Amino acid sequence: MRVLLTTDTVGGVWTFTKELTENLLALGHDVALISFGRIPNSAQNTWCTQTATSYRNSFIYQPSDIPLEWMQQNEDIFAAGADVLRYLAQQFSPQIFHSSQFCWGALDFGIPKLITAHSDVMSWAAAAKPEILTGSPWLTQYRTLLQCGLEGASAVVAPTQWMKQALLQNYRLGCRFEVIYNGRTIPACEVPGLQRQLQAVTVGRLWDEGKGLQILSEIKPPMPILIGGEEAFNGESTALPAGVTTLGRLGETELLSIFRQSSVYIVTSVYEPFGLAPLEAALCGCAVLARDLDSLVEVWGESALYFRDATELEAILRNLSTNKTLLSQAQRASSTRAREFTGHRMTSEYLKLYHALLTDFAAPSEFIQEPAFHAL
Repeated sequence: MRVLLTTDTVGGVWTFTKELTENLLALGHDVALISFGRIPNSAQNTWCTQTATSYRNSFIYQPSDIPLEWMQQNEDIFAAGADVLRYLAQQFSPQIFHSSQFCWGALDFGIPKLITAHSDVMSWAAAAKPEILTGSPWLTQYRTLLQCGLEGASAVVAPTQWMKQALLQNYRLGCRFEVIYNGRTIPACEVPGLQRQLQAVTVGRLWDEGKGLQILSEIKPPMPILIGGEEAFNGESTALPAGVTTLGRLGETELLSIFRQSSVYIVTSVYEPFGLAPLEAALCGCAVLARDLDSLVEVWGESALYFRDATELEAILRNLSTNKTLLSQAQRASSTRAREFTGHRMTSEYLKLYHALLTDFAAPSEFIQEPAFHAL
């Protein structure tokens, strides 16, 4: 099967797409990957080069710095991105178009179009912003891009039931809508003998209110706390929580090494449709300590420890720091649960959906013009 995939280079969408791409290629499928948002960093470029070398004619990568839908400069992204995608599709001749951005659902290649809805601004704002988003040309354009993309899609996938319901509260969908949980494969440890320390770690863009990192300023941690992630975006930085160590943006190898040296992963987020970082941390042996959100409870069930406020967070950290048995039990529970979310399982479910869409879709012989956008 030939799959045209879109991704972005800013956050967890890259990790999701990288996992899916590697599994599809390993199973003998062909992938053309295009990224949006900003030019890839050196680690992302290295992975693409190595993948192209390993799979030769089965893998194509096209980078692009065309902005994402949620970015402020979203006025012309559809026209600009459509030209790039149409050219790549003509070169690659895909059978399935699978996008991690909503708007491309409105671009018709004459093949089935699948959107993975990782998150969206409206559900993010409901969780992360104390005030209601006010109308603006940017927000109007964003909502238009999403609605038109959803209306043009053959199917939409959410990573949790929670995200599915959140999307249905804000947009109209008339197509197939399924839930496929994310999955992750962790490479073997490249540094044997790493010693696990009594320390907690969390990962998140410090400028994103949805990550809820300020709660760490409200506690007196009984163990060191490390934060990995971007500290600024578009030149704007945010206040850092006191009493924690910031690590900046880390590559995959560095991040996994930190997880393997840590005892606890703290999910501070007030908005988390799935959460790939805690999954990676649990696969590396960390106990998952999560904010009590419906989406996180859906993913982790009884395999995580939950807090509602800073007082509860501090109390759980203190218990884990003084009770080795409790810490070991929490680590085993999280690790066992995490191993259910495999990259192979995720890829198998997407392939099953790809085949179903191809069966249901009567593809025309030539590319046709995409529909024009309309205002909400």
